Amino acid sequence: MNPSISKIIFILGIIFWLLIRIPYQQIQKQNTIVDDRKTVQGKVVRLVVLIGILFVPLIYFVTPWLNKANYGLPIWANGLGIATFALSLWLFWRSHHDLGRNWSSTLQIREGHTLTTNGVYQNIRHPMYASVLLLCIAQALLLPNWIAGLSGFIGFSIAYATRVDQEEQMLLNNFGDQYEAYRQRTKRLVPYLF
Repeated sequence: MNPSISKIIFILGIIFWLLIRIPYQQIQKQNTIVDDRKTVQGKVVRLVVLIGILFVPLIYFVTPWLNKANYGLPIWANGLGIATFALSLWLFWRSHHDLGRNWSSTLQIREGHTLTTNGVYQNIRHPMYASVLLLCIAQALLLPNWIAGLSGFIGFSIAYATRVDQEEQMLLNNFGDQYEAYRQRTKRLVPYLF
């Protein structure tokens, strides 16, 4: 596949990814926060993810600065990248949809917050993180560049390593035994493994 086409597909996918979140951000603003654990570290981590998924690829698209890090991929890799991105977008949307009013982009518990264990949350505790991981895989398959293609993985790895345990602890504090039972019967990212 022409590298320009794979770049356009990636850009369109990112636009859809951003559009999915808009209605849920509007709902989030209407909720009353009862437990707010936002930190400067959390803001920095979110910025690192955005740099890896949005800004580094943007530099790759509009400048020749990263071209020395290009590598070749077989045509099937682009097809796999498109399919992976489509799955990522569906899982990202479905995660937001299933959470509804419980969704927050930061570590917060809202008034009337309930533990979501249905839909995609039935088997995966963190399907939104799984969707971002799939997006990073698609990024590597659609952007054949050692820097732009892999920068999403770096941002995701930092976010996953620093935030998931905090998120689970917050949910354990708020939902106690109910959350512990849920943790025992689900996987963090990939269902049916291990």
